[in-house]
Amino acid sequence: MKIIVLGAGSLGSIIGGHLARAGQEVTIIARGQRATYLEHHGITVTGLADFTVPVAVTTKPQTVSEADVLVMAVKTYDTESALESVSHLKVESVLSIQNGVLKDEQLAHTFGWEKTLGAAAFLSGGVTPAGPVRFTVNEYLVLGELPAGITARVQTLVAALVDAGIRAEAVSQVQAVEWSKYALFMSWMAPAVLTRLESYKFQIHHDTAVVVALLMRETGLLAAKLGIPLEDRQPLPIKTLCGVPLSEAVTMIRHLGTVMEARAPAHKVSTLQDLEQGRRLEVEETLGYAVRKGAELGVPLPTMETCYRLIAGIDRPSTEVIRTVV
Repeated sequence: MKIIVLGAGSLGSIIGGHLARAGQEVTIIARGQRATYLEHHGITVTGLADFTVPVAVTTKPQTVSEADVLVMAVKTYDTESALESVSHLKVESVLSIQNGVLKDEQLAHTFGWEKTLGAAAFLSGGVTPAGPVRFTVNEYLVLGELPAGITARVQTLVAALVDAGIRAEAVSQVQAVEWSKYALFMSWMAPAVLTRLESYKFQIHHDTAVVVALLMRETGLLAAKLGIPLEDRQPLPIKTLCGVPLSEAVTMIRHLGTVMEARAPAHKVSTLQDLEQGRRLEVEETLGYAVRKGAELGVPLPTMETCYRLIAGIDRPSTEVIRTVV
């Protein structure tokens, strides 16, 4: 298959590198120093996998004309400009491994719903200062047709990913997985940024575990209003946690935090990594999207809105914060 990966951060590099190593025709659209590094050194992955593979790299999206699959892997705040740069592309399938659920609407707006696949990734890693990517979590990458179904193109792509070493799976109800992953991300992202702690730490402590549970359950209320079911999937059983009493959910989250302490004590949410490195945060397309959708649908999200406003304040320049408040 001819596959274009738009974005050369940790996940774009991990997926693109694995597919290239497996013999797929992969082109990475990158920019700046990252593009220069990949052109000279290829993609190096360490951690759960250990390899270096050469890969085609371009900084000029307009030079790429067609592909079987386009994988969106840029930060969510770069999505609109990134899609504009490849809107000319003749492609059979497009999918996004980005955080949140807004991504599908954005892809469909550019390429049409008939070409847009649903996707949810619980993969994790980080680009090291030297250039290689450390691959730390390979839990799942699910694909499916929207709003539901499994087709030959989904099965073909999943088979290619599995053959490459990515734990991929075709699912018939991909929106359920996307929203379950969204609930997980929302419940981790805000506590991570506001406490600046490793993931297991804010799950173990009672007070922050309460916030994790409330954020997860508010996201679940939004999904329910939209008629989208949640499901239980590693690392947290989202459906169960949204259905049991709050005190029970907190106890479960704290227990799962102890499990994570043993298995991945250094894990940090990607947004916290961005904060620590002085980068822009993925706020509007994740927390902000939920707050706006809740207001539109009449679903109160008090914990979500509080966290959104606090993190938006961190992310915006001080003059913009003052202007917004006024």
